Amino acid sequence: MFRKTLFWMHLTAGSVAGLVILMMSVTGVILTYERQMQAWEDSPYYADPEPGQQRLTVDELLNTAKQLDGFTATSLIVSSRADAPFVASMGRSQTLHMNPYTAEIYQPHSDALSGFFSDVRSLHRWFLVSGDGRATARDITGAANLLFLFLLLSGTYLWLPKVFNWATLKTRIWFNPQANNSQARDFNWHHVFAFWAAIPLLVVIPTATVFNYGWANDLVYTLAGDTPPERARPEALDPLNEPTRTQSLETLLATATTYKEDWQTISFALPEPGAQTISLTIDEGDGGQPQLRHSLTLDRVSGAEISWVPFTDQAPGVQARRWVRFLHTGEALGLPGQTIAGIASAAGAMLVWTGLALALRRFSRWRVRNRKSANQASNAKELAT
Repeated sequence: MFRKTLFWMHLTAGSVAGLVILMMSVTGVILTYERQMQAWEDSPYYADPEPGQQRLTVDELLNTAKQLDGFTATSLIVSSRADAPFVASMGRSQTLHMNPYTAEIYQPHSDALSGFFSDVRSLHRWFLVSGDGRATARDITGAANLLFLFLLLSGTYLWLPKVFNWATLKTRIWFNPQANNSQARDFNWHHVFAFWAAIPLLVVIPTATVFNYGWANDLVYTLAGDTPPERARPEALDPLNEPTRTQSLETLLATATTYKEDWQTISFALPEPGAQTISLTIDEGDGGQPQLRHSLTLDRVSGAEISWVPFTDQAPGVQARRWVRFLHTGEALGLPGQTIAGIASAAGAMLVWTGLALALRRFSRWRVRNRKSANQASNAKELAT
C-alpha cells in the first residue's frame, strides 16, 4: 500500500512540475561550460607584451579609464598573467578592458555570446521575466525544484526492484537490449538514468533551493554550526573625512601579492570617499573554486594589514554557503565537476522526458478503458430495454 501511494504521489508531482523541471534541466546543460565559453569570447582582449615592455601601474591605468566619458570605475580586476587585460567595471552595467602595458582601451567585441548566456540564465531562474513578476517566477521554479527533489527521493525507493537478483538489477542500471517497444524503452531508460545521475542530482537540486528560499539559505549556516548572518548595514562614511596621503593602489596591490605566491587574480572595489580601509579578494583559482578565494583588508594610509582571512579561516557557515554556490554548477571541482553537473542535468531532462511519456501512456490507457466501460454499459442498457 505504501509503495502504491508513493508511486501515485511520484507520478502526480512529475506531471505537475515536469515541464518546468525539463526547462531547468535543458538550460542547465546549456550553461555547463559558460565560464570557458566566456573566456573564449574574451580572447581578443589578451595580448602578449612586446619585449621589454613594463606593466603600467594600477593608478596610471585607472586614470586613463577615468578620462572616458560616461564611465566611472567602481571595481578593478588585476591578473597575474602577462597577456591578460586590466579590467575596470562600472557596477554591473559596463566593463572596460585595457592593455596593461599601453593603456589602450580595447574596442568591445560583440557580446552576442554573453547576451545569449544571460538570457539562458534568466530563463533557467525565472522564465525570462523581469520587474515585479520575477519574484512570482522564482517561486514557481523554486517549487518545481523542491518537487524535483521529492521525485528523486521517492524515485530512489521506487527504483528498488521487488525481487533482488542480478537479472532484475542489471536492467535497472544498464540499457536493456530486449526493450523492443517505446514503452519498454522509456521504462528502462527512466531507471538507468536515475541510477547513474542520482548522486550528482542530490547535490545539484538541494543547492539550487538555497538560491530560492531564505529558510534554505539559513539552514546552510545552521547545519554548519553557525548563526545565519544579518543583513549588513552600509558603513557610515564621511566624504569630507577622506584620509590624506593614502597609499597608491599599486602599493596596496603589491602588498596583496605577497600573501599568495600562486595568485591568479586580485579584485577589489574602489574605496568610497571617507573609507579608511580597502578590501581585496585574492583568487588562486579560476574564479569558481571557493576554497581558493581569500580576503584581505588593508589600511589605506599605512598599508598595514587590518585582517587576513584565508578561506580555511572563514566562519564555517560562510565556507558552506560559498561551497553551495559553486557546487550547484560543479565549478567548485573544476572542469570535471562542471562536466558531471552538465551530464546530471542532461540525465534530469531524460528522466522528465521518459517519465512524462510513461505518464501519458498510462493516461491514454485509462481513457480507453473508461470509454470501453462506458460503451459496454450503454450496450447493456440497450439490451435491457
